[in-house]
Amino acid sequence: MTMQPASIRIARGKEELHLSPRMANRHALIAGATGTGKTVSLRVLAEQFSSLGVPVFLADIKGDLSGLAKPGGGNPKIEERVKKLGLTDFSYQGFPVVFWDIFGDRGHPLRTTVSEMGPLLLSRILSLNETQSGVLNLVFKVADDTGLLLLDLKDLREMTRFVGDNAADFKTRYGNISTASIGAIQRNLLILEEQGGDRLFGEPALDIQDLLQTDATGKGMINILCAEQLMQSPKVYATFLLWLLAELFEQLPEVGDPDKPKMVFFFDEAHLLFEDVSPALQDKIEQVVRLIRSKGVGVWFVTQNPLDIPDKILGQLGNRIQHALRAFTPREQKAVRAAAETFRANPELDTEAAILELGIGEALVSLLDERGTPAMVERAYIMPPRSSLPPLTPEEIRGTVQGSVLYGAYEKAVDRESAYEKLRRKADQSLESRDPEPEARKNGAETSEAGKLVGALAKSAAHAIGSQLGRQIIRGLLGSLFGSGRRR
Repeated sequence: MTMQPASIRIARGKEELHLSPRMANRHALIAGATGTGKTVSLRVLAEQFSSLGVPVFLADIKGDLSGLAKPGGGNPKIEERVKKLGLTDFSYQGFPVVFWDIFGDRGHPLRTTVSEMGPLLLSRILSLNETQSGVLNLVFKVADDTGLLLLDLKDLREMTRFVGDNAADFKTRYGNISTASIGAIQRNLLILEEQGGDRLFGEPALDIQDLLQTDATGKGMINILCAEQLMQSPKVYATFLLWLLAELFEQLPEVGDPDKPKMVFFFDEAHLLFEDVSPALQDKIEQVVRLIRSKGVGVWFVTQNPLDIPDKILGQLGNRIQHALRAFTPREQKAVRAAAETFRANPELDTEAAILELGIGEALVSLLDERGTPAMVERAYIMPPRSSLPPLTPEEIRGTVQGSVLYGAYEKAVDRESAYEKLRRKADQSLESRDPEPEARKNGAETSEAGKLVGALAKSAAHAIGSQLGRQIIRGLLGSLFGSGRRR
């Protein structure tokens, strides 16, 4: 008989509140005003999942979660909480951590390719309108049809320039190409590059399997994305995490409802995911959240206000930890009422009043039982964290990164031949072989220079698609969702 994994001890009110690992891939919400304890709840959950052998991914947006790698101790508030809850088996400990950093300063560089990100998500990062997004889709289509790989920003910039310069030659096959839209895309690519976006795109790109590891003792690795600098571009932050969820959905096999999750994903500052999104993108987000559960991935949305989450997604969040809310404005009062109404009522508790009264580290908790039914809401204290609340020093973080089994796999960027190199080389060759006859004769040629270039590239596309490099441009399962292409 297979042993079931231990339950996840989350809080204690009149009695301890546990989450069954079988229900941990049913998504969840951690909400509450600033300073009420959301980050500590996230930390405690990450520790418990790791102890259960479940890998975790979370973003450290304030720089205070690196202490997960080190045992805690010496904090009087933690000692007081341990005593208050009567935790006789409590002990401090550190957890296995992998640090990631898009900018490569405080963790392993974390990259994806332009092709994998796809035009829909890139349109959001670049703040494109509907017309401009259509042109960007066309740029990706031309790249696919001609076997050109879009790996980094200079590939996309050169591909966009090429399509814009030869818009007349592409008109018959692809439709009108707005010069203004080409210019807007180019300008926004430059802005993204100035913000450090060029560090996000390139190779070696992230291998999703590297997020799904356990250590030698069987604890799940806690993958921490150092996001303090990334949060200066909140739209890039939110869209990148959405892409990561999409990749997990695409690459992981169907597992239904496993005994415990294959991975737990914490989406901090979740309101950023839904700001300024088109209806089409919001539909796709809702679809990914709904379907990724069957891949064994549990998503915990962390946000200040439950109203930040669209109703269609909020309805999927069966596990809830609600910290205190403030109610000074009509919108805040509405949020309190809405939060109270989402819980299964407890006749012994005034839920709406309790939300306003909760102390730091205290929360209203409702978890799914073994049958998937939400339990009655309870007022409880979150379990104390076992790891160090003070963050690691830069030297300690550096030592953890260099001691990781992944060290060296991502540290050195690779710039393979892709769209930029091919287009520049073809352009140079065209200049060298330009017809010396008068311009009038050239205008009468049956095929344009751009047409010759497209034809030459198309001839090699079949071979490229058959190769490992070329298969990167083929749309995977999520092509229907985000227009992303996968490395294969």
